Amino acid sequence: MSDTSSRSDDGENSPGAACPPDPDGLPVLGNVHALAADALEFYERRAAERGGVARYDVFDTESYLLTDPDAIRRVLVDEHACYVKGEMPREQLGNLLGDGLFLAEGTRWREQRTAMRSAFFRERVDEYGDAMVEHAQGAAADWDDGDVVDVHEAATEYAFAVLAESLLGDDIERERETVRAAAASITERFDMRRLTSFLPEWIPTPANRRYRRRLDALRGAIEDLVAERRAAGPPADPGSADDLLGTLVAAAELGALDDDELVDNAVTFLFAGHETSALGLSYTLHALATRPDVQDRVREEVAAFDDDPTPAEVRDCPALTAAVDEALRLYPPVHTFFREPTEPVTLGGYRIPAGVVVSLSPWVVHRDDRWWDEPETYRPERWLHESSSGEVSVGDDTSGPAVGERPEYAYFPFGGGPRHCIGMRFARQELRLATATLLRRVRLEAVDEDLTLRASANTRPAGPVRVRIHELDGETATGDDRVATGDA
Repeated sequence: MSDTSSRSDDGENSPGAACPPDPDGLPVLGNVHALAADALEFYERRAAERGGVARYDVFDTESYLLTDPDAIRRVLVDEHACYVKGEMPREQLGNLLGDGLFLAEGTRWREQRTAMRSAFFRERVDEYGDAMVEHAQGAAADWDDGDVVDVHEAATEYAFAVLAESLLGDDIERERETVRAAAASITERFDMRRLTSFLPEWIPTPANRRYRRRLDALRGAIEDLVAERRAAGPPADPGSADDLLGTLVAAAELGALDDDELVDNAVTFLFAGHETSALGLSYTLHALATRPDVQDRVREEVAAFDDDPTPAEVRDCPALTAAVDEALRLYPPVHTFFREPTEPVTLGGYRIPAGVVVSLSPWVVHRDDRWWDEPETYRPERWLHESSSGEVSVGDDTSGPAVGERPEYAYFPFGGGPRHCIGMRFARQELRLATATLLRRVRLEAVDEDLTLRASANTRPAGPVRVRIHELDGETATGDDRVATGDA
């Protein structure tokens, strides 16, 4: 071990650093009962009581909740080479995601990321804009004036349709029920309110048996799609593919992926692109329904376009961007990222051993009143900046508006550093285009003002997310919107 193995917050050795306070859990179980009762509340309480580095235990797994933005930056960016995803995520998610991009390490991770990054270049992501708009138009056309809609259910259908067309091809549509069943079992398997969610997946509980059976069916369906693509003739190279599945098949033909990794990555993107995008859109629409003034401001901004906006146009919509970014702050779809140090490190003044779980929680950091005024209130205006000339702007797709006003990693809904979410640009574009397209057609009224959320694999609503739909009158809607809502 090199003498950098005990790193301090300023990068110097700190052999005298203290250990964090004991976790105060139960014998053997550790803090499992508190996590199962309400994991999100437990994280908040533990951070408030113990500060930026707080220990907790899950059975025999020693874990550290990290909520100090500077320390989070060191883990994700400055010293990322000292951390891996670790054994805990692999034990929990290995059968789901295999050796795909999310769990791969080292050379295999770099090779996979390089092989598929062309599918997420801005120019390629812009090409998916038409599908994002068309499916949002279809969702609005299914709503009638006065309907009460569960926007989480609607957003889930929307996100799947977009993913099917733009990333995995139309053929995945025929496997919708297979995907739906697998998604339900994944939610059940990782629902942290269930003590069994903390147990290894190989233990034959009823939930685990359903999970394995439905996951096998999903992987079989994807293997069939891959075989069909190969039979039809794969693209010559990943960059020339029409969608992500084509990119993966071309990469496998060139030897950048083996067949198992190909399927692992298809599953990874199916759920990363489907579940998290649906949650982000659900929370954005609900939050806007609770703030009619903000909703009107966004509608005025997007109604100025002659037609439904393009990807380039929504990038220049400050109020729309702020509305989405604030929803991702208040309700981050991913409540916790996990890392494991490969050598002893010092974070927040505490000595952290190698091989433990380090939990980085957007949920807690995004609601910390040290960085955010009224942290539990939806306030998109916090992201808007007015120049001396009166021009309003927000941050860009990479830095975010928080930079310069508060620590950069006081906001990290997509992770950060080299392993930040490769689909971040796709997700942000999808959320903005869907929101803009819907608000050009309808007004949203909150039925349930407050949301109750629970921790599963993602941050999920505990029940329906209900809003009432109001068609726009002729004076508010644009001309093309009146045609669209009238035809519906």
